Amino acid sequence: MKIGIFTDSYLPYTSGVVRSIQTFTEELTRMGHAVYIFAPKYNNYDQETRVFRFASIPSPTNRDFTLALPFSLKFRPTIKKLDLDLIHVHSPFLLGRLGARYARKMGVPLVFTYHTMIEQYVHYVPFTQSTSKDIAHLAQSVSKDLAQKVSRNFCNMCDLVTVPTGIIAGYLHEIGVKTPLEIVPSGINTAEYKKGDIKWLQEQFNVSPDSKVLLFVGRLGQEKNIPFLLESFKLIRSEVDDTVLVIVGRGPEEEELKKKTAELGLKDSVIFTGNLAPADVINCYAGSHLFVFPSVTETQGLVIVEAKAAGLPVVAVSALGAKEMVEDGDDGYLTDLDQKHFAGRIVYLLKNEALRMDMSKNAAKNAERFNSANCTALLLNCYLSLLED
Repeated sequence: MKIGIFTDSYLPYTSGVVRSIQTFTEELTRMGHAVYIFAPKYNNYDQETRVFRFASIPSPTNRDFTLALPFSLKFRPTIKKLDLDLIHVHSPFLLGRLGARYARKMGVPLVFTYHTMIEQYVHYVPFTQSTSKDIAHLAQSVSKDLAQKVSRNFCNMCDLVTVPTGIIAGYLHEIGVKTPLEIVPSGINTAEYKKGDIKWLQEQFNVSPDSKVLLFVGRLGQEKNIPFLLESFKLIRSEVDDTVLVIVGRGPEEEELKKKTAELGLKDSVIFTGNLAPADVINCYAGSHLFVFPSVTETQGLVIVEAKAAGLPVVAVSALGAKEMVEDGDDGYLTDLDQKHFAGRIVYLLKNEALRMDMSKNAAKNAERFNSANCTALLLNCYLSLLED
């Protein structure tokens, strides 16, 4: 099968969407299928076979992210020559719309993966960042309504929409999506997450072997709710003094979060690592005791699966996709959006080593459900059903 993937983000940019595309591409290629990726061009990107890059410009509200210009003289002859069997788009914008248009022109099935609750990201729209609170609130309200309309209309243009969790499928039904929906979680190579170096984190960031390490991995943006985590961590430190919070990732809120860390008196116990190589992220999982996840906007939360595969119990706010990634009381805890509740569950696990170790074993076992081979088999069945129809 020849599959065209259209995405508004790809390597070297890092995100859950990019990791999902990477993993599915690797598995499909291993199975003998040909995957062609159409993506934005970034500075210092690596040339890859079967990856077609579009000229891009930096996003005005997130300089790490580029916006593809969906025009190229080479595109039409290239896609005609490829003679694709199916097109799979990962965004309802720019290159996603280009892919949808060509799926219709070519008469091939169109699949869309709904990765992102885009109404939760309207704070990146310039007008919503107005200094006037009234104007900003009105702009965000309008933007959220528009975002839902964009999601609904684009989903209804497609032959199939895949979603990572049942909660997101329910949400799309609620806003009026009529296209068939299939639950296909993003998977990972679970074996890779068992190979981390336990001492790497201690050696690289001077973490005491006696410290309890809490880990967060993700983009440092407003939607990740990291100020909530920092404030919760202050409560945790008052109960378990020798505790360190490690925050892996970069993003537009990084400097503000560092300022807040200093204001809370946590500068000596919070480590910002910046972006790390994938192998070193795995080392961070290996050197930590708990994974902590405050985000309330995730459609899945792939980092939760990664943490579980590495044997980390997870304490997460019970919201959207994260709710289906943590088995409450078995491999971690789901909490209210309340700092005392969130911090209390973390403290309870830090003070109960036997329970934490039991949850660690359960986490590694439960993560196998999201092994990349299993998830890719689900996706491939979706593709084959569409082609048969």
